[in-house]
Amino acid sequence: MTKIIVSPDCGNSPKLTFVKDFNVAFAQGDIGTLLERVTDDVTWELVGDWKLEGIDAFRDELNKMKDFKVAEAHIQHVVTHGKEGAASGIMIGENGKKFAFAEFYEFNSAKVSKMKSIQSFLVEL
Repeated sequence: MTKIIVSPDCGNSPKLTFVKDFNVAFAQGDIGTLLERVTDDVTWELVGDWKLEGIDAFRDELNKMKDFKVAEAHIQHVVTHGKEGAASGIMIGENGKKFAFAEFYEFNSAKVSKMKSIQSFLVEL
């Protein structure tokens, strides 16, 4: 089971909770939840590596990542404003590899609904 450590927030923002839960689902490899939270025309970019478009490509990339099991996830920062949000933290794999991440999100509306774009920065520590 993945150990999740999340920095406390005010607990009063549905969008902050949405972003936090999205990152928890990613750490736990919960592809179904991730797919429910993005638009059909989602774009996802891993800066310096690849960019994909559409929910099928998003699903395919998530399936490629299934072999990396997260032992511990530290979600250090989550911020949102209007149609945008961001999260950062550290993920530690069961294999001992550590990665720092920062992600920037664009929602399809100012209300909590779905993510239409994700830009990810990932650094192996």
